[in-house]
Amino acid sequence: MPKKILLIDDSQSLREAIKKYLIQNGFSVVAAADGSDGLMLAKESAPDLVVSDAEMPGLDGHTLCRILKKDQTTRHLPVIIISGALIEEGDVVAGLDGGADDYVLKPFPMKVLLARIRAVLRRYEKSDPIADKLRSRGIELDPEAREVKVNGKTVALSRKEFDLLALLVEKAGRVLRAGFILETVWGYDLADYNDPHTVETHISRLRKKLGPKAAEYIVNVPGLGYKFEK
Repeated sequence: MPKKILLIDDSQSLREAIKKYLIQNGFSVVAAADGSDGLMLAKESAPDLVVSDAEMPGLDGHTLCRILKKDQTTRHLPVIIISGALIEEGDVVAGLDGGADDYVLKPFPMKVLLARIRAVLRRYEKSDPIADKLRSRGIELDPEAREVKVNGKTVALSRKEFDLLALLVEKAGRVLRAGFILETVWGYDLADYNDPHTVETHISRLRKKLGPKAAEYIVNVPGLGYKFEK
């Protein structure tokens, strides 16, 4: 069965162009012209991934993503936000903080969007659930519920931040190269994308969310990578 993509964009021409391209590349596509219809389709059509424009009348893409990630029935859905208007660093950070799995700026070559979709799907397929909760240094991760607690207090993390922390804690004591993290957490092919700044940025945001004491256990090993102190 082909993977089903839910495409949400208020531009009919772009929506139809993306839909046609994805179908040509083996995907099934359902489409919506606004966030409200997109939210309904996300719950009713069982897509494998959502691609949503950021700025739309009514329910915008950022808000839609936050709703999907908070709803028990849709929180498992990967979401890629695309935007030609909300393109500043703060916009991208807001989208990722809201749970988006990727943020693609317009205009983009169709093959780039296709590669991002495949990368996100690959990451979801490759992520093996950890049977038991991970506990270390006052940090507790529940992979099934995708919840994190630091000293008993719940910390809200995006999917990427959760997967990054889970990888670091699971491999505690080992130095993980930025490339390895990009492959494992993001699902990127290093031949196509190998920017360590992506990892550096997410490590920084993760440390801030965990708080100063817990953040001390995520160590930067210059020239090598990152590790979580046992």
